Amino acid sequence: MADIRPLVAGNWKMNGLRSAVAELDKMAATLKENPSKGADVMICPPFTLLMGVAKTFADSGMQLGAQDCHVNVSGAHTGDISPEMIADTGATAVIVGHSERREDHAEKDKLVAQKALAAWRAGLTAIICIGETEGQKRLDLTLKVVERQIKNSLPEGATAENTVIAYEPVWAIGSGLVPTVQDIKDVHGAIRKQLAGILGGEGEKMRILYGGSVKPSNAKELMSVDNVDGALVGGASLKAEDFLGIIDAYRS
Repeated sequence: MADIRPLVAGNWKMNGLRSAVAELDKMAATLKENPSKGADVMICPPFTLLMGVAKTFADSGMQLGAQDCHVNVSGAHTGDISPEMIADTGATAVIVGHSERREDHAEKDKLVAQKALAAWRAGLTAIICIGETEGQKRLDLTLKVVERQIKNSLPEGATAENTVIAYEPVWAIGSGLVPTVQDIKDVHGAIRKQLAGILGGEGEKMRILYGGSVKPSNAKELMSVDNVDGALVGGASLKAEDFLGIIDAYRS
């Protein structure tokens, strides 16, 4: 198995006024003084904070990402943000295909793939999200859903450098519920097998994150599962103490 450097990424979703930058300042200051040698660290705040925190992150070792993008470079798309605009803020990655985008905005796999291509065009890493709903899990469709989403959301040209896969069971996001360690191992193992089948060596090296109610109390156990190469963290990334506690899973 390839030696993969983990990534812990925080997705702030639609949270964070300017006053919340104080939490980012705490994270940056702590990581500047005590760098995370075991994993890369990223925060994906709302668009309104991207430009303002880029300088704070510059010498902290923290990476900056965004939460979504349009497929076009520019144009008459009111309210949308292009990957080039995101890159212009100093960000290096963008989340695409998050389950909340798929559900709230009816985004399909084809559009997710187009957004990933657009991210690469701007020099950004695409963090492609996949995951099953509670109903799909009940019907024992988890692996079929994940396989379909990867097949249709992962564009040709994906590499371990330009793409990260984030598996987030939709029913676990923000619910406090977490799949069993064996379930996570099975799903991540299936994802790795599929990626390796499609991409060969690049698929063996590609980072596969787990997301869904990750917190300091369970991070060490979850991050030690085979083929879990880090975390996509939601609510626990909003507070410096909680997020840094998850990063600590890679300090020992």
